[in-house]
Amino acid sequence: QVQLVESGGGLVQPGGSLRLSCAASGSRVSIDAMSWYRQAPGKQRGLVAVVSAGGNTNYADSVKDRFTISRDNAKNTVYLQMNSLKPEDTAVYYCKVLQWGIAYWGQGTQVTVSS
Repeated sequence: QVQLVESGGGLVQPGGSLRLSCAASGSRVSIDAMSWYRQAPGKQRGLVAVVSAGGNTNYADSVKDRFTISRDNAKNTVYLQMNSLKPEDTAVYYCKVLQWGIAYWGQGTQVTVSS
């Protein structure tokens, strides 16, 4: 069983930056893919970025060149550096990890971009 703890959300002005973290615990086996999703009010949850166990990354078109996903395998932690934030980035952000084909989700952290 894997437990995920997210941190780093908050209120930021347009153009600002935030860094989200998600730490996985409860497992002694390396985590496979780690990813971030987001869900805005009235919208479906969608993929923001994913990083494989080997470090390959992929991003939603809407965040390319602004967001960077990274991971620390020694700490089983995934990060999302968010720069040049826009009001449309406002959402609850969730991390997801895969281990042996099983998906585990974090509790979500609110990111609000507003002046």
